[in-house]
Amino acid sequence: MEPKIYVPIIVAAVLVVSFIVLGFYLKKHPNSISVRFISRVAIFTAMATILYVVPIFQFKLPFFPAFLEIHLDEIPSMIAGFAFGPWVGIATVFLKSIIKLPFSSTMYVGELSDFILSTTYVLITSLIFQKKRNIAGAAIGIGVGTVVQVFLAMVLNVYVLIPFYINLMGFTEEGLLGMMQAAVPSISNVGWSYAFFAVLPFNLLKDAIVIAVTLVCYKLLARFLERFHQEAKREKSE
Repeated sequence: MEPKIYVPIIVAAVLVVSFIVLGFYLKKHPNSISVRFISRVAIFTAMATILYVVPIFQFKLPFFPAFLEIHLDEIPSMIAGFAFGPWVGIATVFLKSIIKLPFSSTMYVGELSDFILSTTYVLITSLIFQKKRNIAGAAIGIGVGTVVQVFLAMVLNVYVLIPFYINLMGFTEEGLLGMMQAAVPSISNVGWSYAFFAVLPFNLLKDAIVIAVTLVCYKLLARFLERFHQEAKREKSE
């Protein structure tokens, strides 16, 4: 394991311990922050960090440009959103993004983009599922969330990420286009052609993987998680 991998693991451990300590404090000094909320966010953030730092959970595919990488650290946020609601999922995305910042190679622009896309996906899918907790609700949430996130990813790449790489990171348009065409020859420019022939299929594939793993994990944990969901509902009614 490379030395740089230890840092986010340590950060995640500190976060978990801090949340536990804070949880005990809030149990004796209750306020608007839920102890359950804190413990849930801590657990899923630690899981997301592990998926982020362990290389086996990050991989590239030869039929996409080399700078497009599939990562699985979005899965814990999705499970958290499905199980406990959108705010737990979004809080997990936020803390995971904070942990990523010290290792940014894109002046935080890539991390900000990931945060926006993950937050959008988790918010839409989990919000719809919370309103309709069945297969139909999950399907609608996944469908709407996927369409919105993929469209947003295309817009961000065309109007934010590609101009950023060209204007601030020192890449040339010809250089980027060459990298893109090496994997996808049908790409004719670094704008909407790249978005349609690379960003669109890449995000559809990534979302399919994330959703498939999320649903399998959620199904395996369904009884356990549903018990906590019912307890949370009883807490609200008291």
